Amino acid sequence: MKKLIISSIFLLFSTLIFAQKNNYQLSSHILDVSKGAPVSGVTIKLEQYNDQTKKWSFIDEKQTDANGRITDFLNSQQSNLGIYKLTYFTADYFKKSGIDSFYPFIEVVFQIKDKNHYHVPITLSAFGYSTYRGN
Repeated sequence: MKKLIISSIFLLFSTLIFAQKNNYQLSSHILDVSKGAPVSGVTIKLEQYNDQTKKWSFIDEKQTDANGRITDFLNSQQSNLGIYKLTYFTADYFKKSGIDSFYPFIEVVFQIKDKNHYHVPITLSAFGYSTYRGN
């Protein structure tokens, strides 16, 4: 009986803990290919395009963590279908490193067409960048 009670309490707490976890539909990552290292502390702004007004609307803005990642854009509990833009503000990163850069910021426009997770990373150097849809 004691084992049953302990198991029930453990199951209840496990369910509550995992039920509270938010899932996010969009993430990003920056890797400096000239250093082979993640880029931390870069601000990334997320905007959504309004097809009727032909204007961009601010959604969120965050900074990359120590691993160069932002994992929590767009809560997946809501519909996020649409066209989005991520703006990576890279000028300060290069300036702090004492490196002259060609790109003061980078804009990546993409479309979310379903409920799947979208990962939009960039690989970066002072005079070039690349992006793709990751997983």
